[in-house]
Amino acid sequence: MGCAPSIHVSQSGVIYCRDSDESNSPHQTTTISQGTAATLHGLFVKTDAADSIPSVLAYQSRQPPPPPPPNCPAHRRRKPAGREGRSGVHHCCGVEAETQTSQTDVKQASATETEIGPMRLTQDPIQVLLIFVKEDKQSDGFWWACDRAGYRCNIARTPESALECFLDKHHEIIVIDHRNSRYFDAEAICRSIRATKPAEHTVILAVVPQMSGNQEETSVLPLLHAGFNRRFLENSSITACYNELIQIEHSEVRSQFKLRACNSVFTALEHCHEAIEITSEDHVIQYVNPAFERMMGYQKGELIGKELTELPKSDKNRVDLLDTINTCIKKGKEWQGVYYARRKSGDSIQQHVKITPVTGQGGKIRHFVSIKKLCCTNDSNKQTYKTHRDEKCAGDQFQSDSHSFRCKNRRKESIDVKSITSRSSDAPSLQNRRYSSMARIHSMTIEAPITKVINIINSAQENSPVTVAEALDRVLEILRTTELYSPQLGTKDEDPHTSDLVGGLMTDGLRRLSGNEYVFSKNTTNQSHGHLSVPITINDVPPCIARLLDNEESWDFNIFELEAVTNKRPLVYLGLKTFARFGVCEFLNCPEATLRAWFQVIEANYHSSNSYHNSTHAADVLHATAFFLGKERVKASLDHLDEVAALIAATVHDVDHPGRTNSFLCNASSELAVLYNDTAVLESHHTALAFQLTVKDNKCNIFKSLNRNHYRTLRQAIIDMVLATEMTKHFEHVNKFVNSITKPMSSEEAQNEGSDCECTTNLKNIPDNQTLIKRMMIKCADVANPCRPLELCIEWAGRISEEYFAQTDEEKRQGLPVVMPVFDRNTCSIPKSQISFIDYFIMDMFDAWDAFAHLPDLMQHLANNYKHWKTLDELKCRSLRLPSENNNGS
Repeated sequence: MGCAPSIHVSQSGVIYCRDSDESNSPHQTTTISQGTAATLHGLFVKTDAADSIPSVLAYQSRQPPPPPPPNCPAHRRRKPAGREGRSGVHHCCGVEAETQTSQTDVKQASATETEIGPMRLTQDPIQVLLIFVKEDKQSDGFWWACDRAGYRCNIARTPESALECFLDKHHEIIVIDHRNSRYFDAEAICRSIRATKPAEHTVILAVVPQMSGNQEETSVLPLLHAGFNRRFLENSSITACYNELIQIEHSEVRSQFKLRACNSVFTALEHCHEAIEITSEDHVIQYVNPAFERMMGYQKGELIGKELTELPKSDKNRVDLLDTINTCIKKGKEWQGVYYARRKSGDSIQQHVKITPVTGQGGKIRHFVSIKKLCCTNDSNKQTYKTHRDEKCAGDQFQSDSHSFRCKNRRKESIDVKSITSRSSDAPSLQNRRYSSMARIHSMTIEAPITKVINIINSAQENSPVTVAEALDRVLEILRTTELYSPQLGTKDEDPHTSDLVGGLMTDGLRRLSGNEYVFSKNTTNQSHGHLSVPITINDVPPCIARLLDNEESWDFNIFELEAVTNKRPLVYLGLKTFARFGVCEFLNCPEATLRAWFQVIEANYHSSNSYHNSTHAADVLHATAFFLGKERVKASLDHLDEVAALIAATVHDVDHPGRTNSFLCNASSELAVLYNDTAVLESHHTALAFQLTVKDNKCNIFKSLNRNHYRTLRQAIIDMVLATEMTKHFEHVNKFVNSITKPMSSEEAQNEGSDCECTTNLKNIPDNQTLIKRMMIKCADVANPCRPLELCIEWAGRISEEYFAQTDEEKRQGLPVVMPVFDRNTCSIPKSQISFIDYFIMDMFDAWDAFAHLPDLMQHLANNYKHWKTLDELKCRSLRLPSENNNGS
C-alpha cells in the first residue's frame, strides 16, 4: 500500500494526510478534519483547533487495487481512522461517505422509487457500514463494490465507533468482519447493534473465512441467533462483493424499506377516528386501534390474541346474522351492515360495520379488516353519530331484518319519491316507507354532510315510537328541500313590504314574458364629472377635499359631502387615501400612477345616473370595509392579502350596475341574464368586467407585477367576496358565520374568561373561517346604511327607494312582471320598507358581526334609526322625516 504517511497539522488545526511515495501527485493531499484529537493508523495527534475529530471516517478518494483501469483515479488513496480520541468530547459519525467522483464510469448515488400497494415511496441511496479492524483486500473489495453500486459507505475500526456511527446514520447494510476473533467479537458487535431500535430494518452480513476442501460445512444458526441475516464466504473480488450487495438491496433491503413505510400506515390507524379491528383468517384479534378501545371499553392487551368467539355477544342481533357475515367474507367479498356489539361494561351499541377480506400468503385470505362506526348516540360513550349504510354483499343477497338491510343492486333499485315524503299514522306502512327512504339514501355513493344527517335520522327512526318516527319524517321532508337557510314567510297576514323585498332581492325572477327585451348599454368610456382635476399623487389633493379626508377613518365620515366637492367622483380620492393607508401599492408592487389610473377607469364605469348604485355607493362600501379591517379582531384574523382583496372587492363590487335588480334582468331576458344563466347575474358581471378593465391596459393593470400564484389567490378572494353580496344566499352566509365563527368563539371566550387571543389564532389558521369572515365583512359593508348616522341613513333610504321606484315604473311600461309592487312611488311607505329590511336582513346579521368585531357605535346608530322609522310608521307618515323636521327645513 506504499510507505507510511506523514501527518501535517496547520496552524488552524486542519490535519493533512500525505503519502510519502506520492509527493509529486496532484492528488497527494486529502483534508481529513479539524479537531483537537485524532487517531490515524494508531497515530495519536494533538492540536489546538476546535474539537471534533470523527471516530469513523469516510474518504473523499481511494486508490483501487492494482492494476488500475485506465479511467480509474489511480492516485487516490485513503487512510482509515483508528480508536477515538481521548479528549472526552462526544464525536459524531464523521464526514459523510463520498464515493462519487467526477468520472463518468462511476455510478452516481441516486434515489429510487418503489411502491407498496397504492403507496409510492422514494428510497434514498443505500448506506453501508463496513466494520473491519484493519484494512485488507476484503475491506477494499466491499469499498469499491459500494463505489460501483452508488452506495454511501462508512468504515469503522472499533465496536464503539461502529455503534456510534450506526446510530447516527441508520445504515441499511452492515458488513462485519467475522474472520478473526482476536481483534473483536463480531457476534457481540452484531448483538449490540441489534439491541437498538434502528436495527430492526437493517441487514447485517457476516464475512467468514473460506473453508478448506476437507472442512465440513458449518451451521449458520449461531450467526442467525447472534442477529446476522446472511453469511458471506471470504472473497476479495470486487465483482463478488458487488453481486452480494446488489442481491441484498433487491431482496432484504427493499423489503425492509417497504416494511418501514408501514409505520406511516399504522400511525394513520392509531389516529383514525373510526374503530379498526384486524383479525386472522381464524378470527383471532391481531390489532385494534385506540378508537376501537374507546368504543368498546377494552384495553388493547385484553383483546390481542383472543378469538372473537371469546368476547361477549349482544342478544339484539338476529340468530343467523353471524353465519350470513361469515358466508360472505369467506368468499372474499366485502360485507357492510348494522351489527350490535357488547361493550366491556355490558352495554349494547349499534354499529355500522364494514368487513374487508385481505389476501396474503399462498393467495389465501389471511386477514379481515373491520371498520366500525356508531350508528346512534349511546349514553355510555357519548360518541358522535357516524355513517350508516345499507348492508350489502356484492353478488349475493341475504335475508335481513330491521337491523340489517337487504343486499340490492343499486342500479336496479327504484323508489317512489312520494312514498318518502308522504305521512301516515299507519305503523306498518310507516315502517316500510322508512326502509324505502333509507335504501334510497344509502344507495348514494358520495356522502355529503346533509346525507350523513339524513342517515342519522333514519337510524334513529328504527327504534322510535310511531309518533316520533312521523315527526322525523317531517324533518326529512324539510331537509330534502333546497332552501335550507332562507326563512319561509307565512301565507297569511304577511307583511307585503317584506314579501316584496324577499321577492325582489332573493330570487332571480324566473318568470318570463315572451318578446320582452331589456338591454342596458355598458358604459365603458370615461364619463364627464365636471372640471375637477384628478390628483397626480395622493398628496396633490385640493384643500377642500383633503380636509374632508382627514376624517375618513371615522365611522361618521360624510360620504355625501365628499361626493359634492369631487363632482360625483369620490371613489378616486377616497380610494387613493384608503389604499395608501393599507399599503396596497406595496403589496401589489405597482406605482401610485397605475393605481390612480385604475381608480379612474373603475369609477368611470359606475353609472352616475343611478340614484343609489353609483360610485358614491362604492366609496361608501370601501369606507365601511376599511373601517371593519381596522378592528382588532378582524385585523388579527386576516392576512395582508385578505385585506387587499377586501378593499379591491369593495371598490369594484357594483361596477357597471344598471340600477336594476337581478330579478328585473332575468324577467327581461337581458343579455347579461342570458350570459350568466340567470344566476348571480350582476355579481358575476361586476367581477368579470372589473378584471377585464384592469388587465386590458398596462397603464391601469395593478396586478401586472404579481406572480401567478399570488394573482390567482387574490383573484379568487375578490371574486368570492363580490359574489357573496348576492342576496339569494344571504341567510346561508349569515348562518355559516354564526355556526362556524360566532358560537365557537363565544364558547372559547367563556372558557378562557374573555381572552380572545387563542380564539383569533385558531380563526386565522383555518382558511374556511377566513373566507366566512371576508364574506360577512363585505356583506355588512354593502348594506351598512341603516347603521350610519341618521342623516346619512335617511339619504341612503331615499336613494334606494328612488331606484326601486324607477324599476317599477319601467316594469309597468314594458309589461314586465313587477317584482316589488310595494315600491310604487305613489303608494309606497319608505319607513315600512326600511323597517322590513332591517327586521328581515340587517338585525341578525349585524348582531353576529358585532359579536365578532365589537361595533357598539354602529349598533347604537342602528337602534336609533330603527326607532326613527318606527315612529314615522306609527304616525302613518310615508316620507323620510317627521313633519316637524320637514317644517324646520331639516
